Amino acid sequence: MSPHSEVVLNSSDAAEIALNGNGVVLASNGGNRVGIEDPPALVDAAGATHSNGNGVASNGGGHSSSSTSSTTTSPRRSFSSRAESSPYLQPAALDGEFDLICVGFGPASLAVAVAIHDALAAGQQLLPDGRNPRVLFVEKQARFAWHAGMLLPGAKMQISFIKDLATLRDPRSEFTFLNYLHRQDRLVDFTNLSTFLPARVEYEDYLRWCASHFERLVQFGQEVVSVSPDNNKAEKSGVRSFTVQSRDVASDQTHTYRARNVLVAMGGQPSLPKNFPLRHPRVIHSSQYAHRIREILPKANGAYRVAVVGAGQSAAEIFNNVQLLYPNSKTWLVMRPEFLRPSDDSPFVNSVFNPEYVDALFPKSPKYRHNLLTEARATNYGVVRLELIEALYERMYDQRRELGVDDTKWPHRILGGRQITSIDSRGDSMELRVVNVQDSGALDGFIDAADEEVLEADLVIAATGYQRSAHVPMLRGAWDLLPKAQAGGLEFGKGISGWNVDTDEGERKLAVGRDYRVKFAPGAVADDAGVWLQGCCEGTHGLSDTLLSVLATRSGEIVDSIFGRAAGKR
Repeated sequence: MSPHSEVVLNSSDAAEIALNGNGVVLASNGGNRVGIEDPPALVDAAGATHSNGNGVASNGGGHSSSSTSSTTTSPRRSFSSRAESSPYLQPAALDGEFDLICVGFGPASLAVAVAIHDALAAGQQLLPDGRNPRVLFVEKQARFAWHAGMLLPGAKMQISFIKDLATLRDPRSEFTFLNYLHRQDRLVDFTNLSTFLPARVEYEDYLRWCASHFERLVQFGQEVVSVSPDNNKAEKSGVRSFTVQSRDVASDQTHTYRARNVLVAMGGQPSLPKNFPLRHPRVIHSSQYAHRIREILPKANGAYRVAVVGAGQSAAEIFNNVQLLYPNSKTWLVMRPEFLRPSDDSPFVNSVFNPEYVDALFPKSPKYRHNLLTEARATNYGVVRLELIEALYERMYDQRRELGVDDTKWPHRILGGRQITSIDSRGDSMELRVVNVQDSGALDGFIDAADEEVLEADLVIAATGYQRSAHVPMLRGAWDLLPKAQAGGLEFGKGISGWNVDTDEGERKLAVGRDYRVKFAPGAVADDAGVWLQGCCEGTHGLSDTLLSVLATRSGEIVDSIFGRAAGKR
């Protein structure tokens, strides 16, 4: 769906949706569902079944082992090494002042924890008084998890394991993917795979192994609602600390913490098209697919009707997986583009994800950055790995060969150039009205594209992406510290030139520097304090900002920016 036709699932929506069985927050630990029959195991492209225990990685229990038989499963297991805590970062009193509070404990914040650990292990002094920093992470989820709702059997990473949390910054780090394999006694076996692309479940296990070293520093189950400057009007050097307020997800109790520096790295918020119901138990976002699919559709032999919305990798993977999970199902992939397009991961184009590319892009004009990001979208947005496209095409071809050219008689259809105009409940099912995006002309000769098509579905899965603007209202208390915005507003959206916000004293501009530090008005914030943003700076720092590609190097830059300034290095 187009950006202007989306809604973001905010915290209140997510809470209400979760109560109705349609949560999009990964704080859930799955669920031991009591049903009429056991739900089907997730299936990979080869048809082998895999045990995923209590929901794929939703209980933080490691990755599953693939079986050699389609009728046997093996239990999930977590990483074999006993969890160790970082000797350099220790828990501190929650009512004291922290040197750094990180909003979120996903891969971005985890990479910062690793970078701080590595710096201290190398003997670097990060604070003027020589002590180790007091660091706190505040995380909404009940435990560390990474894209747990999309940990599908057989799914591979799309970037090299070399782009882990540490290697590109320091290959000698304890937290490289290779050291993880060594610690699990799988290094030699992994080399026999002859691949740079590990299974997605294995990479999530690597991330959880890294996270286990820092979990004593994390306040899990707390959603940060605001970051506000402390009232330090007597300080001529500006604000010297910030208050972070959070809400306990379970009890709704409010907590407050103080820190000199705050890093906001909360990830993306699932978004749905505006005409989709937010609280319908049979409309879910792709981020909850692996958690919810077997609960909503419990019978392996059920003749379920499932509509998947989207044109990217997640949509294609789900469209494929539903057909393997439920052999008697009827599925539709509804997407605005006419065709599934392959991702461009060729070497020259892929250089857009190189760490040094941020240096080249950041000083460019907003128009240049806007045009380049638009040109490079085929590397990451609305595209699918070629091998999956070929597998889906072969399936469509087999249907044409076996059932004829009229695709309305096929059990599995790709409806390109279409959009859903409405979703209406019909008992336990839903009625979807689908029209051609242009509302004129024929697509493939099978359907009069100008006519409306009505689909009856038991489940709608929206693989419609994420929005990354929640930091703007979260920092509302600090808006008055921002510089005044130039007249005329912003020429481009999505943070290409920052974000303009309205205050009682006029429009202010929220933007970051090359080091990801929020640029407050001169003198408003002390030199040894500040706010940093991660994962929402694509418009200024490039496509890699929301991805794993630059985590290792970016975390080192942010640690240097925060503690290099604090230690008087700058």
